[in-house]
Amino acid sequence: MVFLSKAAAAREGRAEEARADDRGGPGGEDEEPLHVASRLHAFNRFELKYLVPVDQAAGIRDELAARMDTDPHSPVGGYGVWSLYYDSPELRFYWEKIEGLKFRRKLRIRHYGDLDGATDESPVCVEIKQRVNRVTQKRRITLPYGVARQLCDGREMVEHAPSESPFIHEVLDLVVRLNLQPTAITGYQREALVGRAADTGLRVTFDRRIRGRDRDFHFGVETPENRFTIPPHMSVMEIKVNERTPHWITDLAARRNLNLVRISKYVQSIEAFGLAPRSVFHVNEADCPPPTPTEELPLQQRPAQDAASMKVGAQ
Repeated sequence: MVFLSKAAAAREGRAEEARADDRGGPGGEDEEPLHVASRLHAFNRFELKYLVPVDQAAGIRDELAARMDTDPHSPVGGYGVWSLYYDSPELRFYWEKIEGLKFRRKLRIRHYGDLDGATDESPVCVEIKQRVNRVTQKRRITLPYGVARQLCDGREMVEHAPSESPFIHEVLDLVVRLNLQPTAITGYQREALVGRAADTGLRVTFDRRIRGRDRDFHFGVETPENRFTIPPHMSVMEIKVNERTPHWITDLAARRNLNLVRISKYVQSIEAFGLAPRSVFHVNEADCPPPTPTEELPLQQRPAQDAASMKVGAQ
């Protein structure tokens, strides 16, 4: 019930909320790798995050499946999510997160699916993610990758519909005024479940193999130097709701001894690559010891033990 009270308090404290349906459409955080229903989309929601061992995530996912459906855009084994984050030379957005500002923003370009063959024509989302008190708000526009780079890297006006003009101008204002530059790429494999019946605003995701890099910022790089930014035997489970968390979800979390964590994949990457000191948000490897390899655990599933193998496994 602690989790429910937090969500309720956040709901009472927010301003007018634009409702969005997360089921099978662009209302979820990282939905549908194949298409987006509209070029411009905006939504609000609350998020709860948990750090879960991969070998336990499967059991949790199976239990959730009794009350939820697999996202129709999430194939067996999940889909890739890759994000290029922009920040100022002084890492303004990073420090806003660390300092816990009530209002903060991030700008990113996001690609869904496999990066093999990513071209200037590949669809991506240019997204502004912001936090207002405890409410997460997202606004994004779908563009060809080359056009997105023209907007964010070239800092040039791009062709757009009249309804998209405020968002395009906001992106241009951010990149020019704050001198935003490509700073880090994060990537992971995501499996998603969506609520049914009375829980249609509910979405639960499991992200594993969380990795990234601090160079080679083009999605189409053939041999990127990725490395794991969160131990590969750990996954991030996120519960996303429009209003309140269903009681049966909080009961599940309590029964399985899941603890809420304050984790940001972008922050983890910044600190993992030494761009900033490690903060209270950082996932320390010492706090997440890998399982002891046994004969029952296939060799290919055993966690990497050294930096070289970590780097190779992250590719």
